[in-house]
Amino acid sequence: MTQDKPLAGKVALVAGATRGSGRAFAVELARAGAIVYATGRSSDAKRSEMDRPETIEGTAAKIAEAGGTGFGVVCDHLDREQVRDLVARIESEQGRLDILVNDIWGGDHLTKWDAKLWEYDLDNGFRMMRLAIDTHIITSYYALPLLIKNPGGLVFEVTDGNTEFNAQYRDDFFYDLAKVTPMRMAFALSKELEPHGGTALALSPGWLRSEAMLDHFGVTEETWRDATKNEPHFCMSETPTYVARCLVAVASDPERHRWNGKSVASWDLAPEYGVKDADGSQPVFGPYYRDIQEPGKPADPTGYR
Repeated sequence: MTQDKPLAGKVALVAGATRGSGRAFAVELARAGAIVYATGRSSDAKRSEMDRPETIEGTAAKIAEAGGTGFGVVCDHLDREQVRDLVARIESEQGRLDILVNDIWGGDHLTKWDAKLWEYDLDNGFRMMRLAIDTHIITSYYALPLLIKNPGGLVFEVTDGNTEFNAQYRDDFFYDLAKVTPMRMAFALSKELEPHGGTALALSPGWLRSEAMLDHFGVTEETWRDATKNEPHFCMSETPTYVARCLVAVASDPERHRWNGKSVASWDLAPEYGVKDADGSQPVFGPYYRDIQEPGKPADPTGYR
């Protein structure tokens, strides 16, 4: 372990790493020295139901570009046998698992904003629950016996919003459940892992400039500010690298157990650890949303990034 490789010797599984924050988690963990197994359904051979161009092979290539060691593994985390075999592979090849990042989602195309429960397509709603909740449970079920073999194991349940942010209704019955449930999962796992010297917490990005979000606004990472012409509050968006750097900061913290059972976001952790986004800024989206966006004030990031 060195200052620039604080996670050397550690093994991480990032479940749901094809794109967005999951891809960034895999890259930044590898950059910090961890051996990373990055999983996803979309491959060069076949796209998932998300029908996005990013692939798990692309994530593996990003890890290599960062000078890290990692493996892109095609895995459907609703398929118990695939997850069981994945964990067996990690145990066979590495003999340990130190960090589990449950980042599986894949429900964007199923959301129906502002529709009432009785106006929803139930099949779509339950599919979202399976993708957002069942996948996390199945992955933890198979991965945690390996993780607890060594003290100090760490689990991140990735969601959207911290405790304060998710106290509000998220304008979609199923989406609301999908994003609140991982917070409770982290709390429950914090109790179950504690006797084994483990830590579990829920982690959220702010307004994420994912590949899909950039496409939604018709911009690129280089031109993202152009999107503020139509959505001024997008001035507070952040790259996936930001929350990934926060995750690495927690994983590298010898006192990380202080976060056990908590639900935190990039805007909580970045000031605590001095983490900066790729452009050197430090956006604190939660306070901005509370003070500026939610009350309907004109967009102004001054003092918030």
